[in-house]
Amino acid sequence: MRGGVFFADQIAKATGARMDILLTEPVMAPNNNELAIAMVSETEDLVMHKALIDSFGINDDYVYAEAQRKYEEEVLSYVYKYRKGKELASLKGKYVVLADECIETGLTMMVALKSVIGEGAKNIYIATPILDTAVYQNLLSVCDGVFCPHKIQDYVSIEYYYKEFGPLGYEDVMQIVEQQEINK
Repeated sequence: MRGGVFFADQIAKATGARMDILLTEPVMAPNNNELAIAMVSETEDLVMHKALIDSFGINDDYVYAEAQRKYEEEVLSYVYKYRKGKELASLKGKYVVLADECIETGLTMMVALKSVIGEGAKNIYIATPILDTAVYQNLLSVCDGVFCPHKIQDYVSIEYYYKEFGPLGYEDVMQIVEQQEINK
């Protein structure tokens, strides 16, 4: 999320648009704490990677229960941490650009899409410097457009594509969020 905040801030500054953050948290496989099998958002939307869930024989009840736990313990704490408990800005009838520094599996972006559709956005676009070509095709099927200069066949990992990549620290994110509040 933190790299996405920097990228979204740059887009907002260049276009004179307002930026907000949509908070999400992955649900990890019970047998592999590095494998995201689902993603839950602050709007309590859930997107599951059914192929992974089915291939590992993971019960859907586990996914739903873990998503609820992640929402209550992690996502809500992020809402207080980054927005001091304020709800996501109204998206009803708005043009929305979802931005991230890269899109690996598409889980985060799919839950973000589901969330902003549910919040009534008029048009939804995605902006990212790098994503996998298969993910690109999936995203195009559910949004109005994807802006991406580097579509990669057989995407590896974000660190592979950036010469210098380090997520922003909490203070950096808060500075961006606070500056956006001032610019409203």
